[in-house]
Amino acid sequence: MTSLATNGVNSANAASVAASTTASNSSSGSASSLTQSDFLQLLTAQLKYQSPSSPADPTQMAQEFAAISTVQGINQLNTQLSAISASNGASQIAQASSLVGRQVAVSGSNIIADSSSKADGAFSLPSATASTNVTILNPNGSVATTLDLGALPAGPQSFSWSGGTAGTTYSYDISATDASGNSVSPTPYTVYNVQGVNLSGSSPTLNVAGSATPLPVSSVQTVLGASS
Repeated sequence: MTSLATNGVNSANAASVAASTTASNSSSGSASSLTQSDFLQLLTAQLKYQSPSSPADPTQMAQEFAAISTVQGINQLNTQLSAISASNGASQIAQASSLVGRQVAVSGSNIIADSSSKADGAFSLPSATASTNVTILNPNGSVATTLDLGALPAGPQSFSWSGGTAGTTYSYDISATDASGNSVSPTPYTVYNVQGVNLSGSSPTLNVAGSATPLPVSSVQTVLGASS
């Protein structure tokens, strides 16, 4: 009995030494650095030096191993997400930069006269029209002019007006009918000239002429081409 007790104490001491050695080798001050390899070393030492009269509980060891695996899996997932986030950020910056010097259309029904008094607008038609008219309104709501665009096919359309006052924002309405005289409901857009990219926020935005507020890249409905 004395020999068995002594062996049990020696086994416990050996397991403690093994655990202490592994822990000191695998961490430099943080328990979070314990890996599956470290845990397996501890588990092997525990099984090797366990007392015959008090063997380790296999259920508890399985739960401990599962916990280590879960933590490692979460750390790997966080690393992958960080890499994806960095990749997406670079992609967004590249996409935004490619729009500098071009015209973009976003949801809205305004047109902005540039330094040469020219204003560009755009809209999309769900079906072909036999008659299409654009009524441009002054900031006070009065009619500035009406443009007769005639018959147009379905799809994206654009128009220009050269009678505005530089720097002024106008609104516009579109009335359109098809060959049967039925009304066609277009989707209007506000057109902006992209002047630069703003990187001060969590995602890049577009600095545009005629708006003090940068535009989110996600708000762009279509790209029309080079700025006029």
